[in-house]
Amino acid sequence: MENFFDKLAAVNDAINGFVWVRIGLVLLIGTGVIMTVVTRFFQVSHIGHWWKETIGSIFGKGSASRAKTDKKSISQFQALCTALAATIGTGNIAGVSAAIVIGGPGAVFWMWVAAFLGMMTNYSENVLGIYYRRRNRDGEWSGGAMYYLADGLGSKKGMKGISKVLAVLFAIFAILASFGIGNMGQVNKITLNLQSAFFKNPEALGTVGGIPVISILIGVALMILAALIILGGLQRIASFAERVVPFMSIIYVIGALIICIMNYRNIGAMFAAIFKFAFGVKAAVGGAAGIAISQVITQGCKRGVFSNEAGLGSSVMVHSSSNVKEPVRQGMWGIFEVFFDTFVVCTMTAIVVLSSGHIDLATGFVKQGVSDATLVAQVFGESFGYLGEIFIAIAMLLFAFTTVLGWSQYGTKAVEYLFGTKSTVVYKIIFVLMIISGAVMTSSLAWDISDTFNGLMMIPNLIGVVALFPVVSRITKNYVNRVIKNKDEAPMLSYDPQIEREMAAAMAQDAAAQSED
Repeated sequence: MENFFDKLAAVNDAINGFVWVRIGLVLLIGTGVIMTVVTRFFQVSHIGHWWKETIGSIFGKGSASRAKTDKKSISQFQALCTALAATIGTGNIAGVSAAIVIGGPGAVFWMWVAAFLGMMTNYSENVLGIYYRRRNRDGEWSGGAMYYLADGLGSKKGMKGISKVLAVLFAIFAILASFGIGNMGQVNKITLNLQSAFFKNPEALGTVGGIPVISILIGVALMILAALIILGGLQRIASFAERVVPFMSIIYVIGALIICIMNYRNIGAMFAAIFKFAFGVKAAVGGAAGIAISQVITQGCKRGVFSNEAGLGSSVMVHSSSNVKEPVRQGMWGIFEVFFDTFVVCTMTAIVVLSSGHIDLATGFVKQGVSDATLVAQVFGESFGYLGEIFIAIAMLLFAFTTVLGWSQYGTKAVEYLFGTKSTVVYKIIFVLMIISGAVMTSSLAWDISDTFNGLMMIPNLIGVVALFPVVSRITKNYVNRVIKNKDEAPMLSYDPQIEREMAAAMAQDAAAQSED
């Protein structure tokens, strides 16, 4: 078994290096730049509008963003929470600490850059997802990169065959990624942190084939819990996410802020180190080689994407199930999703790690004996005692477990595209059973496989987004003219004339109801 994992790791390393270092990051950053420019820096130029229409809209009485119009869709806020459930996971805790340990403090800067550009990549994905979605045989909305690749890119001259191949590849990679980033990687980190907090000697209960029994028991418990929710479908996943995601995010941010206040003396040096090492290399100490700028950028961007998933095309599959009618409105939720995930939650983790004293802010090197897998738990433990370790173990459990739930839906939609709705039950059963493998797999291999699947999934999606940038540009301009500038234009709501008429009629009905109120 050990020999098999060694060979698997070697193959994965070769694919990972090609996908991420050679083409992935260039395509990722390039797409973010293109979509930012063609939308005229929408994330900045209309910041007040998208803030008001997203998080600002949920507090109003009778909020449309929280309302559900039928049993076959979910509300806009539920779509956000389900997407955040899939994005706020181990990447926000272990992923950020790994980026800093491997790439130095400068990796945080590139995480921010990737997120700023990723706002408009995620926006564009969701605009295209809503515009090219359709209803399946059960009356539920189905959307995602596979649909805008097949129907959007496929509508261009000579691209029909290529677009279908890319759509199928994306769906295959999405299924594989659901077992990596959405299953093995998350469950592995849950297991490690629970063992660190509650089972200091994992082998005390014995081993089976060299695997601690406690790891197997954790995997079985998570499998049963996941089955109860996942097999209930999107409605049950969204309902769970709507209740858990806001609570767990706020509690984690509050805990991180307290540590920030406790270590306030290091804040200035921390931000100085972030910007200093973003454009340089770690100083060589004791003959150790410094880390090149390319590795700093790679770690920052890679871990940023692992966290907020902008560019993967993953969250589109949940956002497309929303009851929203305007593509741009769901696109704005995509902007907020990346903002909250990276600029709020990931930044809080970075502050916890960099202000803790475990990173030498003068050299950028991690101090001896520090493990990126449990670094955040260690800092919380030093700040709050044993309760801090328990807090992080529970936070990791909630963050990672909700990610598993969210990604199960992504994989379900990918399977539906390839094999039809009846096949999704088989996928869900396999997905749930695979949870145990994450609990017993080595941490580095689970994480590396997740990285590779992310990159493979990203490439066909970003090809579609870049090829369809004129569509995103026209839809955005149409929305700005109608809603912000109050010009009289017909809305752009769907590529399908029948769906367009259906959505336009529903919008007119909503407008009439509001005028009566």
